[in-house]
Amino acid sequence: MAPAIGIDLGTTYSCVGIYRDDRIEIIANDQGNRTTPSFVAFTDTERLIGDSAKNQVAMNPSNTVFDAKRMIGRKFADAEVQADMKHFPFKVVDKAAKPVIQVEFKGETKSFTPEEISSMVLTKMRETAESYLGGTVNNAVVTVPAYFNDSQRQATKDAGLIAGLNVLRIINEPTAAAIAYGLDKKAEGERNVLIFDLGGGTFDVSLLTIEEGIFEVKSTAGDTHLGGEDFDNRLVNHFVGEFKRKHKKDLSSNARALRRLRTACERAKRTLSSSAQTSIEIDSLFEGIDFYTSITRARFEELCQDLFRSTMEPVERVLRDAKIDKSSVHEMVLVGGSTRIPKVQKLVSDFFNGKEPNKSNQPRRGCCVRCSRPGSHPFRRYIIQVHQRDSPLGRCAIVLRYRDRWWCHDCAHQAQHHYPHQEI
Repeated sequence: MAPAIGIDLGTTYSCVGIYRDDRIEIIANDQGNRTTPSFVAFTDTERLIGDSAKNQVAMNPSNTVFDAKRMIGRKFADAEVQADMKHFPFKVVDKAAKPVIQVEFKGETKSFTPEEISSMVLTKMRETAESYLGGTVNNAVVTVPAYFNDSQRQATKDAGLIAGLNVLRIINEPTAAAIAYGLDKKAEGERNVLIFDLGGGTFDVSLLTIEEGIFEVKSTAGDTHLGGEDFDNRLVNHFVGEFKRKHKKDLSSNARALRRLRTACERAKRTLSSSAQTSIEIDSLFEGIDFYTSITRARFEELCQDLFRSTMEPVERVLRDAKIDKSSVHEMVLVGGSTRIPKVQKLVSDFFNGKEPNKSNQPRRGCCVRCSRPGSHPFRRYIIQVHQRDSPLGRCAIVLRYRDRWWCHDCAHQAQHHYPHQEI
């Protein structure tokens, strides 16, 4: 079987990896970066994807599309889609009750679905892998948030098909993180592990037990609409207010100024993870006015205090649902770029009575690659089966054969837990 790539299709950034020679390789793109912005831009002459698209966003905000993952598989009337549209500099219209992005491309108005935009990012990931491997790539495993519903999962798979990929599997991001975590953890006996996954646009918490290569998902919770971009929004709103107080002008109606400010805010947020204070300097931000200011980590934490604290609610919920006391959690694994924020790390540590979370790596990256190859999977062999519609899951699931028992890969319970299974 030809090797498959693993793609972490993120809201703000994506990455691709391959599992070979008993190790995971995260593949750098043409800019030398191991993560690629999930941005697609349209100009008068060309289409740009990734770093090149994000780098020109301030000059071309209305034709640079991002956050397609927030809309994929949703209805136009969805409250979250409507809320997001207020922040998008590009146009989103209603077409057959679905959100469709409108841009100007080569002098014409073009429409693209979120699936089509996501397929362009997936194509970029595929090309990155092909350039590195020196051959054609057809098979892929793609990660999605655990809270994605049937429609969102199918839409993600459709995006892969549009990109010319044979999507072997759609895998939950926390499950992918758990598999990567298990690669280098050889402790004997059953261990309870909490996966705390806070990315650019989604938040998932999962409690799993790991024993001899079996990952059993005890419970999951989270917020499909919480991540680093929400922290960016708080900074943007803060500085829009500051600019208005200082200069008596409202820049919120100017898409280019707002995008330049957002880029600066994202950079400031990253800097504040390692520094106590940072400055923002933007020449001629709005109507020729330069904007120079600074912000401390303490002020940033104050602006986002309610958002940070809200991440503890799903943690409490997964423990309650799994009927496990927090003292019985052996390790907490932090996944996603937003977990680099010191306040988030401290909240997790304090909740678990001072126990330090595992933040030494980003286990989700490329971890789905190991699942994409039968020969490298910790289970002996696998078969795809379908849950009947009246079952608890009511959708496709992976069922794996291990120790003469069938295990449901969606929840890692024994297959009988979702009886009956129908084999494809």
